[in-house]
Amino acid sequence: MSERPILIVEDEEKIANLLADYLAQAGFRSRVLLEGTEAVEVVQTERPALVILDLMLPGKDGLAICREVRQFSQVPILMLTARVDEIDRLLGLELGADDYVCKPFLPREVVARVKSILRRISVGAVAAGQAGERSYCELSLSEQNHQCRVRDEPLPLTPVEFRLLATLMEQPGRVFSREVLMQRCYPDDRIVSDRTIDSHVKNLRRKIADQIPGEERIHSIYGVGYKLE
Repeated sequence: MSERPILIVEDEEKIANLLADYLAQAGFRSRVLLEGTEAVEVVQTERPALVILDLMLPGKDGLAICREVRQFSQVPILMLTARVDEIDRLLGLELGADDYVCKPFLPREVVARVKSILRRISVGAVAAGQAGERSYCELSLSEQNHQCRVRDEPLPLTPVEFRLLATLMEQPGRVFSREVLMQRCYPDDRIVSDRTIDSHVKNLRRKIADQIPGEERIHSIYGVGYKLE
């Protein structure tokens, strides 16, 4: 298990303590905050392994915390929400949630989601000592050389396709909104449409499929965006 704690930001003390107990049984340390005012500062200073964040909080709500944290950190965020209408927004990187659990929930479900998020981040992590390189399953990227390889064979990509794949490989399993992908693929802030990103994804899928027939790596999440899995 991670040596860094899980940060629980939940204003219902019974729920927060229950989650802390279940996480402890699973081998995780945790810290509890009962309101949102200090959450961003705690993320900055303590660098938790993951944040469990309630949507509705006194002091500062979960959406505001997500926005601020994402300005300096990609720490995984698991959102707790009773507002089903917010789910599409929560899953976009604009607001920063990696996953969500709807209230009411079973504590075991939250622990299972925590394990799943940390596991997929570990799988997609940059190999030690290989700064600027990412790997996931049969895919590998070298940002220094601007090269992509699939099953150790070179895969020619356009600059936009390379930035698109590099973004998706930052956190396999995480859903990236089209808006965020546009920002990452076009850092000069040019105006492009959702269809432009869809076209690049289609081309990238085709190139990967040519070398890995019958296996789809990039998945569409209806109304939200794309993820690598």
